[in-house]
Amino acid sequence: MANLLSLSPHHHHHPLNPPQNPNPNSPKPTLLATSLPSTISKRQFTFKTTSLCLVSLITQNPLAQALSEPSPPLKPVLSSLANTKSWFQFYGDGFAIRVPPQFEDIMEPEDYSAGLSLYGDKAKPKTFAARFASSDGSEVLSVVVRPSNQLKITFLEAKDITDLGSLKEAAKLFVPGGTTLYSARTLKIKEEEGYRTYYFYEFGIDEQHAALVAAVNSGKAIIAGATAPQSKWDEDGVKLRSAAISLTVL
Repeated sequence: MANLLSLSPHHHHHPLNPPQNPNPNSPKPTLLATSLPSTISKRQFTFKTTSLCLVSLITQNPLAQALSEPSPPLKPVLSSLANTKSWFQFYGDGFAIRVPPQFEDIMEPEDYSAGLSLYGDKAKPKTFAARFASSDGSEVLSVVVRPSNQLKITFLEAKDITDLGSLKEAAKLFVPGGTTLYSARTLKIKEEEGYRTYYFYEFGIDEQHAALVAAVNSGKAIIAGATAPQSKWDEDGVKLRSAAISLTVL
């Protein structure tokens, strides 16, 4: 699976859409802690040219080259996080995520109706389960939900992301080839029935910087990615990384 999360919107931007929140009463598991090392307008042009298209990850297995190439020493990036409690919390189908201030909902109307079948027709799968962008469109927060057996062939339903492999093994599913990997961590989230494992990856590719968090629940992989041009990451990286890590499986 290569390119699950596009680094920018592929469609024209809607004017200042407020974030939509279908399930405001869903429960909120608590993040505990632990990490293990391991003719087009200028704005529309920005939307299109910052796209890295992580969605093609579904049909590829790209990271063998990236893992074999040397990368800089992994940075302790999880020590640099923002407090997101005051941010708007978006509730999607089986997940919740915090949205940075001033980010706008850029989901297209057809994205909301995707997944519904009419008169027995086969449902069109959603490309994104949630999608938000900064006012200039250069910074994007996206969530993708996919059946876990699309990422790794198995006859058993994946219950936890560890069913897809270790942090390093699963990187082949979530991180594109040709990537400079800055950080890879395992996170443990306390829930009512125990702990859920999340995998975190931060990487750079083609002048773009991305933070990605993935988890699995009931046979579905839920992947959140926050992306921006490398030139903006020094200023906004903490905010974007914090948004990705705010992903909660419900």
